[in-house]
Amino acid sequence: MSYVIQMIAEGEHQKQDFKMRVEDAGKIARTLCAFANTDGGRLLIGVKDNGSIAGVRADEEFHMIQAAAEMQCKPPILFDVQIWKAEMKTILEVQIPRSASRPHFCKDEKDQLQAYLRREDRIHRASPVLVKVWQYEMRLDRSEFRYDQHIGKLFSAWRSGRALSFRHVARMGRLDFDAAEDLLCLLIVWGIVGWEYGPKGWIYSLNDGDALDQLESSGVDAFRWKDHR
Repeated sequence: MSYVIQMIAEGEHQKQDFKMRVEDAGKIARTLCAFANTDGGRLLIGVKDNGSIAGVRADEEFHMIQAAAEMQCKPPILFDVQIWKAEMKTILEVQIPRSASRPHFCKDEKDQLQAYLRREDRIHRASPVLVKVWQYEMRLDRSEFRYDQHIGKLFSAWRSGRALSFRHVARMGRLDFDAAEDLLCLLIVWGIVGWEYGPKGWIYSLNDGDALDQLESSGVDAFRWKDHR
């Protein structure tokens, strides 16, 4: 079995997506941004969603990908390509590494700049919290941590096993939305809180109870090294 057939046999997953062809540079830009913002991945162009091989004209598809990566994505996204032959047809593999310049943005259906991420085989809009996490990780921004009785009640809710929406975090911590975003970003970067996409949007839950205990007992100094990984 050839290498490209082995890749196709994996199906679509966190780091692989199939496209029969690229017809819209704006739409494919969302896929490129999602891969670059998350774990990287590859596009196999010329493959249908069910894994059957349709084949493409590699030069035409390359120019569409190039236009999407350089003109639709902000900042532009780097990629590599590989041409494969299978069943007498051409498949274009587009390799997108996890970017050191994330977050990347592209325009959504309303012509507004939006960041995207990939979860399993799906693309989601990135929440403002996650965008700030990427900015923190790229050392583009920082915020300060403050602790009071309301934050203590918020932490207690997480310790009890609750998963909270962004609005619940803001309300329980008596925070405006900017302050709630900053708090969640720090807790995510420090590994204390985790996030996932639920039926009603992004939710946040306790990821490391020991780390939360350390934050409350010792303060932020024990976590500052994580800001400079």
